Amino acid sequence: MPEVVLDRAVWRARAEAHRERAEAWTRPHLARREAREKHPVEDFLFVYYNYSPGALARWHPGLGVGLADAPEYERLGAYTTSGGVSFVDPTRLERRLPGLRWTRRLLENTAEREPRWNCFGLHEWAMVYEGARDRRHEDLPLRLGADGTDEVVRAHPLRCTHVDAFRFFTPAAAPRNAATLTREDQLAFEQPGCVHVTMDLYRIAFRLQPFVEATVVLDAFELALEARRVDMRASPYDVTSLGLAPITVETADGKALYVSEQRRLSALAAPLRERLLLEVKNLLSPMPQNDTTR
Repeated sequence: MPEVVLDRAVWRARAEAHRERAEAWTRPHLARREAREKHPVEDFLFVYYNYSPGALARWHPGLGVGLADAPEYERLGAYTTSGGVSFVDPTRLERRLPGLRWTRRLLENTAEREPRWNCFGLHEWAMVYEGARDRRHEDLPLRLGADGTDEVVRAHPLRCTHVDAFRFFTPAAAPRNAATLTREDQLAFEQPGCVHVTMDLYRIAFRLQPFVEATVVLDAFELALEARRVDMRASPYDVTSLGLAPITVETADGKALYVSEQRRLSALAAPLRERLLLEVKNLLSPMPQNDTTR
């Protein structure tokens, strides 16, 4: 039995507040999905990260906290119930150990590495280089057209350090990058100046569910959404129809603005990364320490 048990009135209030906060984002997304409409900024986190609106809206108390009179949680596979109290089954944590150890290393390595401010968000440009007909956001025009977009890529060195951005580069763009990145390179390359690394804190957060209190997932989601806005503003797409002002990274002023936004996002991400690392360490602390990832 957990040492802390919340009465139904207490945990219901927390769960309802969490749901209401989440629905500011989930309701518009679900309405667009029903209407078969797309929003390449606000829908991205649901589509790319594959974490459902329902999961985002569900509050979890975290490991070691019990919920009295909680049949809603009793039905969830990760929970067990004893004496009328439902709580996360601690035995399910053991199967997560390899992933948790890898995540600890990723968070530690990223936090310790010097941020880089010279990529200028050109990963999105590299994803359509000499291949604009296959671009992912077909409903958005290219701000400079296909030829103009290609010229920007040719005129700039590509310095992407993010594996999951690099894997979407067109075949013509990939050899132009400073490094050829594979999944095995992730621990060695991720750095805190990267906008996509900030976005990926959301993935790290929701993968810790239901073992950590769910507020951290919403915090990560909202920061990821802010990072996605910057990402698309700096992209080759014309995002003015979405109410966003382009960051013209092909110009000196645009580069300066992008770096300013990178620095802002990196500063916002640092305490969240620290919080997630603490959560991971806390989950690992009572576990066997046969860590083969080091």
